[in-house]
Amino acid sequence: MKISLRGEMMPQSPIRKLADLADSAKKKGVEVFHLNIGQPDIETPAVFFKAIREFNDDVLSYGPSGGLAELRSVIVDYFRNFNLVIDLDQVWITTGGSEAIIFAMMSICDPGDEIIVVEPFYTNYNGFAVMAQVKLNPVTARVEDGFRLPPKEKIIELITGRTRAILISNPSNPTGTVYTEEEMYILSQICKRHNLYLLSDEVYREFVYDGRRHISALSLPEIDDRVIILDSISKRFSACGARVGYIISRNKEFMTTVLKFAQARLCPPTLEQFGAIMAFKDYFSYIAPVVKRYKRRRDVLFDSLKEIPGVFGLKPEGAFYAVLKLPVEDSEDFTAWLLTNFSLDGKTTMLAPARGFYATPGMGKDEVRIAYVLKADRIIEAIRVLKDALRVYPRCTSS
Repeated sequence: MKISLRGEMMPQSPIRKLADLADSAKKKGVEVFHLNIGQPDIETPAVFFKAIREFNDDVLSYGPSGGLAELRSVIVDYFRNFNLVIDLDQVWITTGGSEAIIFAMMSICDPGDEIIVVEPFYTNYNGFAVMAQVKLNPVTARVEDGFRLPPKEKIIELITGRTRAILISNPSNPTGTVYTEEEMYILSQICKRHNLYLLSDEVYREFVYDGRRHISALSLPEIDDRVIILDSISKRFSACGARVGYIISRNKEFMTTVLKFAQARLCPPTLEQFGAIMAFKDYFSYIAPVVKRYKRRRDVLFDSLKEIPGVFGLKPEGAFYAVLKLPVEDSEDFTAWLLTNFSLDGKTTMLAPARGFYATPGMGKDEVRIAYVLKADRIIEAIRVLKDALRVYPRCTSS
């Protein structure tokens, strides 16, 4: 039987496709340091689980397609902490941030339409675009330039008659870049002049370091009706398995369209929404120490990386990821080799090859993404393993 072209085009996750190799290494008794995936080890708020345990309805019923009103209300309150005003009908709850992105793409694009995306980007954007039958047109940010927003001329030259939006991640997964006020202004002017939506993935909003300030796309008044916020509780509250996200826009027609897609899948997870309500209510006591811990992990990571010849990367400004250039010809081969052919004192390190975070062929070939989601002592040990691996790797290019 024939598989659809869309199914054939659906990319395999570069983050997860080495999982079988990691499992095989573990079965051989090798300890694997997982720096490949953004799965935090920080505890989910206790109130999240308490709310679920206290659920005592006799029937677990369908909820509203747009999510529980109480959760939407606490999200409205949450945004007031950032001096961002939204109404209740400008927030819909989704099954994770992933569904928010898919709903956004399908609501603004017809098959064959285009979205400009700053690369490297969250790798699953590729898969979401295939599902929505949308073409991603990449504009490349480079590690040598600190992964700053590319010049506006580079963005504008990609605009065609089928371009519908610009998609950014801010703070960025995978680079950790936090866009400045000037960069956000440039994006707003491009979207205004060329009648484009701005899709802003702001999952890592809180995770900014060294006195930097996150500028939400919601604060751009000139494109008030063209901003779409894509968000999730997954990283904010270390609740990746809850699958609770949300989509925000002040564009009424867009939100009406999103709700139709939401109705087709009935409702987002009900129990997890009760947990999310309490997590947002406990926001202030939870988030500050969490951000402090990630900053320390970032600093420990880069102090350790200084000791490795040939590794280049800039300390990220936000999120909990970094993209590094390694002295190897092919990072996919190297990351596989780490899992199949190398261990130090019974330990090895798992990284995410960066090629899958680009849409431009050939980009990211010698790069990896690191997620600093482990405790500081384990990060130090993981980088010690990486240092020794690069020393003995047969195809290492450092002198």
